[in-house]
Amino acid sequence: MSARQPCPPLVADFLEAIAAERAASRNTLEAYRRDLQDYSAFLAQRGVDALKASSDDARAFLAHRSAAGLKASSLARQLSSVREFHKHLFLEGRRTDDPTMAIEGPRRSRPIPKVLTVGQVERLLIVAREGLDGEERPPADRLKAARLACLVELLYASGLRVSELLSLPKSAARAREPLIAVRGKGAKERLVPISEPAQAAIHLYRTLLASHPRAAKSPWLFPADSQSGHFTRQAFARELKTLAAAAGLAGSRISPHGLRHAFASHLLQNGADLRVVQDLLGHADISTTQIYTHVLDERAKAMVRDLHPLADEQAPDRRDRQPGRTPPS
Repeated sequence: MSARQPCPPLVADFLEAIAAERAASRNTLEAYRRDLQDYSAFLAQRGVDALKASSDDARAFLAHRSAAGLKASSLARQLSSVREFHKHLFLEGRRTDDPTMAIEGPRRSRPIPKVLTVGQVERLLIVAREGLDGEERPPADRLKAARLACLVELLYASGLRVSELLSLPKSAARAREPLIAVRGKGAKERLVPISEPAQAAIHLYRTLLASHPRAAKSPWLFPADSQSGHFTRQAFARELKTLAAAAGLAGSRISPHGLRHAFASHLLQNGADLRVVQDLLGHADISTTQIYTHVLDERAKAMVRDLHPLADEQAPDRRDRQPGRTPPS
């Protein structure tokens, strides 16, 4: 069912409540709207509404959606929406029970992110920086190149969500301290440190941007002629694919979200604490950050392999150096 069709009153009340209480984003509200319109339409076909729906009705809805070909991840999201909806009805006193409490979600394995190597990111950055000092280039071309270089440098240096990156205000990163104040999901703010190369990329981009009068009127760091007023994720993804091709990298492996994954994985590979990475990524729950534990697992294996005195049975000289063990004569 289309999200543009009128919502049932109960769904509309729920959406209004989470918009006010949680400062839910537009995308979050639209996702809830779509899921709950599907749910309401299904219940209507069974002759009930959300106030009378049973656990069997909710389970039948999930079975119906599964039969329609939805993946486990999409089913889990729809169940989450239905659960939040019924929790709201219970807390508001519209129902005396929650029919979704005993329903288990579909089992799904969290995919390990495809992570770029440090060398691949370095190659991408080298190509992005090419020609930025060429004052003979047309101003519009140079500004476009500087914007892309700034986006890539900043994304890899900070691990921001692409939506957070593209909606940075023009005032971002103007302070002396190498920090950016970011407003993330749920309107939560956090401070994210950035590297010197990223600071330099921002400085060059700002300098070129200041020469464009139209851009000077925009409140965004990355202004564009779009509905939002700033550069869009679709346009960024397209330019990033073109950059990847120029760098000799497979476009299928390069995406804005992939650079965020690279930021987190490379920090962990170099010894960063998982909790620190959680804070930098803006994850509310450590379980979200734990998709990167494969990195920690590999690091732990390497430590055991390289540091444990009994790790290599083919190296008797290493065993002989263990404290308290007498070397063979």
